[in-house]
Amino acid sequence: MIYVFLANGFEEMEALAPIDLLRRAERNVITVGVGGKVITGSHGIPVTADITTAEMILGGELEMIVLPGGMPGTLNLEKSEAVQAAVDFCMDRDIYIGAICAAPSILGHKGLLEGREAIAYPGFETQMPGAVLSDKSVCRSGNIITAKGAGVATEFALQLVALAAGEPEAKRQRNAICYP
Repeated sequence: MIYVFLANGFEEMEALAPIDLLRRAERNVITVGVGGKVITGSHGIPVTADITTAEMILGGELEMIVLPGGMPGTLNLEKSEAVQAAVDFCMDRDIYIGAICAAPSILGHKGLLEGREAIAYPGFETQMPGAVLSDKSVCRSGNIITAKGAGVATEFALQLVALAAGEPEAKRQRNAICYP
């Protein structure tokens, strides 16, 4: 099971590309609304989450969480005790955490990027103390996958597919959507 967290002000492309491609890869993706079921993105697009944080279960079936960026979505994610608990749960069990755009700052503030290669939206580098800043658009360091921003949302999503469903499935999805 993969949780994609949605908080008011999330960047739509950064959430929906992973949701779409992971579901195409037949992964069990559950969108989790932080603060309610209907969450509005940073560009005014309302999305109905599958569940709320109150319904979320952290357990053995969890294989990945995804934190989209956007403002104030990232700040709203970071304020959520449920999101913080999910990040801690994943770190304690070496479960994948994907964070894109401003969202890597959530991990940075927790000290989780110390000594790890990471990338975030330009200007957020100071929010990732101790990270080894990457020049890649998407990078993986252990169980943490970070990405630069909305322009690389598809590349980020395909990396998540490769981790969750294998490289052949990621290649199949890449070809199916005509991604270079």
